[in-house]
Order: sequence, then structure tokens, then C-alpha cells
Amino acid sequence: MKKLLLILLPLPIFGFGQIVNIPDSSFKAYLVGNKAINTNRDKEIQISEASAFNDTIDCRDMSISNLKGIEAFTTLTYLDCKGNQLTSLDVSKNTALTVLDCSYNSLTSLDVSKNSALYSLFCYANQLISLNISGASALSWLNCGGNQLTSLDLSKNSALTELGCFNNQFSSLDLSKNTSLTWLNCDENQLSSLDLSRNNSLTYLECGDNKFDCTALKSKYGITDPIGE
Repeated sequence: MKKLLLILLPLPIFGFGQIVNIPDSSFKAYLVGNKAINTNRDKEIQISEASAFNDTIDCRDMSISNLKGIEAFTTLTYLDCKGNQLTSLDVSKNTALTVLDCSYNSLTSLDVSKNSALYSLFCYANQLISLNISGASALSWLNCGGNQLTSLDLSKNSALTELGCFNNQFSSLDLSKNTSLTWLNCDENQLSSLDLSRNNSLTYLECGDNKFDCTALKSKYGITDPIGE
């Protein structure tokens, strides 16, 4: 009997270890209520359920303050968590992500350097002072407007075609490596100049409310759209 008890005793601990820790009640309620995720229809999310899910998590506007547990969704491709109360977000384990929208939160930093498959990133209207996109080599569309960024390293993002970095605190912006760029909004910054000599594909530009003449710049590079005068 004693031997039997010793064998059975670890089982509850083992079972608990297979459950994803999701401390935010709103986030957990969303996941548990999603039948595509909670396939066994119980009151928890198992690690096996999370790791098998390769679709979309859309938990926007749910008053979520903590997205812990998202790291278990290692094959997740699309995450929309905008309009919540997040102050931090770790997507370093979500390496299959192609789209991330975490706009309208209270993030002060964001690191997507491990997300090499990421194609679109929307992180506008946060409080970002740090944004690391160095490993996001597939990134084509980035909107980081409405933050507190003073610098942005785009040197590793040669696939970038559309960039919204308006309403930040940039005093310089190096786009020399972004030769595929077609759309740019760098309005409302503190730029004293902007070199677009290598951005021959650019057809749309908003650059008003900086420290240089946007109209003259657009004329210099033959950009004729009427926006951003």
C-alpha cells in the first residue's frame, strides 16, 4: 500500500504542470471559451492545446492587464490584443507570428527580435520608449506612431514597404537600408532633415510638423501625392 501511494502521489503535480498558467481572468475566460483552443471543453488550457493552436487570438478590448500564458502558443500566427491595459508583452516564444497588433495599450518597451516570421506590426498609441525589431527580417508593415520613441533602428528590415512612425520624438531617421519603402508617415517629429536618396520606390509621404520643409522635400524627390504638405 505504501508503495502504491508513493507512485500515485506525484500524479496531481504532474497533471498541474501540463496546464498553462494564465493569471489574468479576462484572458483566461476568452481562451477557455474559445472552442478552437479549448478542444477538450474543460476549465483550463493544457499546454498541448496551446502548442497545437496555429490560428488567431483576437482578445482586443477585453480589459486584459496581463497576457502571461501567451508564451505557450508557440505556433500562433496572428495576435490582436489592442485596446487593453497591458504594460508589458513577451512574444519571444511566439516565433510563428506573422501579424501582431498591440496598439492602444500602455507598453513602454517591445521586443520582436525573435519573431523572424513577423510581417505586420501595429504598436501605435502606447508609451513606447524602446522598440527592438532587429530580428524581424520579414517585416513589411510597421506602425509605431503615437509613442515616445527617440530612435528607431531599421537597418535589419530591408523588406519594409510601409512605415508609420508619426507623433514620436525622432531627431533623425535613417532609411538608407529600406529601399523597398513605398509609404511613409513621419509627421509630427523633430526631424531637421530626411534623406530619401535611396528610397526610389517611395510614392506616399507625410512629413509635416518637422523642422524642414516637407513640400520642398517632396518636390526634390518627385513625390506628388497631396498629403503631408
